[in-house]
Amino acid sequence: MALIRFYKPALYRKDMDAVLQTMVDEKIGPGDRKKEFLRAFAQYVGKKDGIALRSYLDVIVASLHALELKEGDGVLISVLSPKIYLEAFRRTGLKPILIDTDETGLPSLDDAASKLDENPKAFVYYEPQCQIPESFEALKELGLPVIEDISQSLGSVYSDTVKAGMGGDIVLSEFEENAVVSTGGGAAAVSSDDVKIENLKKEASIGSPYVDLPDMNAALGIVQLSKVDALLARRNELYRLFVQSQMKSGAKLFGSSSPSFFANGFGFSVIVNTKPDDAIEFARKHEVSAKRTFSQSIGSRYQDKYDRFPNAIAPVTRAISFPLYPFLSKAEIESIRRVVSHLG
Repeated sequence: MALIRFYKPALYRKDMDAVLQTMVDEKIGPGDRKKEFLRAFAQYVGKKDGIALRSYLDVIVASLHALELKEGDGVLISVLSPKIYLEAFRRTGLKPILIDTDETGLPSLDDAASKLDENPKAFVYYEPQCQIPESFEALKELGLPVIEDISQSLGSVYSDTVKAGMGGDIVLSEFEENAVVSTGGGAAAVSSDDVKIENLKKEASIGSPYVDLPDMNAALGIVQLSKVDALLARRNELYRLFVQSQMKSGAKLFGSSSPSFFANGFGFSVIVNTKPDDAIEFARKHEVSAKRTFSQSIGSRYQDKYDRFPNAIAPVTRAISFPLYPFLSKAEIESIRRVVSHLG
């Protein structure tokens, strides 16, 4: 058996038919399908309206500008957030105020509260590897405008009541090839606040139509959103199978192990006690691809700062991820489970 691919987009013939129909209609640039996809995404996460652009970075920058922050203002962000945020801060002239995570990998609200004396003006609440909190109340009690990034948590649910997207004044997500919902590239940001929506659209209009999500990409996203519940159910099923294997190993599950947590199955990650490169090589010998989970995180620059980020450093330095997507075959699933169960 060949090496199991790390990810594979969940694309079916029907999905490609939607893209082909867009081409037949001779309308592949930004247009009605982009608007339809944006409406569907906003409705799915419980928001009103927003923007859909070709670039994740552009959406982040637009979201920061939409909060009407001033150059030099501080923004709370956890070190498990992707490094692309540092470029967004550079472009907007904002100052990142780095915080630790809690034990599930979510931004630590205790650490955030301890940084309030630095006068932050906003909070980027990034939810890595399927994770969402049991409640967003404590986040809202901080009294800061929140950009909730659900790129890796879209569709995750706690206790059938708390859903990804419920905590942000602005909710954004990227839709790259490995996303739970993919448009083959691009991102969106949505809100229910009329002022923030107007600000988002004003930012997007600066580069329109050259920055808008094309209809070809949007058509793919529309079809994927229409069947997202089935995709999520399959991903969660695989996630739970892998958790069962992890419980037999010496590795620690990254994230929540609560039975009330419905993981969207964006990925499956564990924190190993051995050297991560050794664990990755062990997986490869058994034809299973694996890689470091947070190699592209802000925290990759602070691997020796255990005193500052005691919860985040372990996943930054020792977390590895395994393939998780609906098209995994039965044989591939069993191979991954065997590898996970033998991790130290």
